[in-house]
Amino acid sequence: MPAEVPAGWSRGQRRLHWWSAALIVAGFALAWPMVALPLDQLLAKFLLYQAHKTIGLTVLALLLWRFGLRLRRGRPAWDAGLPPAQARLAGAGHGALYALMLVVPVLGYFVAATAPAQVPTLFLLVLPVPHAVGADPAAFAVLRVVHRAAAILLLALAAGHAAMAVRHHLRGRPTLTRMWRAVP
Repeated sequence: MPAEVPAGWSRGQRRLHWWSAALIVAGFALAWPMVALPLDQLLAKFLLYQAHKTIGLTVLALLLWRFGLRLRRGRPAWDAGLPPAQARLAGAGHGALYALMLVVPVLGYFVAATAPAQVPTLFLLVLPVPHAVGADPAAFAVLRVVHRAAAILLLALAAGHAAMAVRHHLRGRPTLTRMWRAVP
């Protein structure tokens, strides 16, 4: 952890935040049509699944990068006008978001690995990602439901996170501005 508390989020931290947010929304948006697409449109279904898997693996990589930056650089102090109870709630919300950004892609990986069809995972449609476990229809049935529920919870928490940032912004706090332009 750094010795000093930074005045604001670094450019890298801000970019990783927004890239992660955009990819999570994109992955969620792709999930519904990829599942609903009939098997007679197999190529489109395959491509949507591969795009979804690539997004999930990218979110996981960005999260690890974010952790590294956070350990090296730290985080700015909470807004001085924020009541301590709200700061604790915000901290818990951030912790839950980080946990879900880790859990959802990992669950997705295991959903793909345990799937009865054993469709390969191709990162960016080029790099094969080996599956650590084999097909297991029983595990697949459970993991698929848990992955979907965790993804919905992630999106709901992210929406709440965004709504609170806008609410604080409308009340004159620099919360949103600090993540957008790094103005302390």
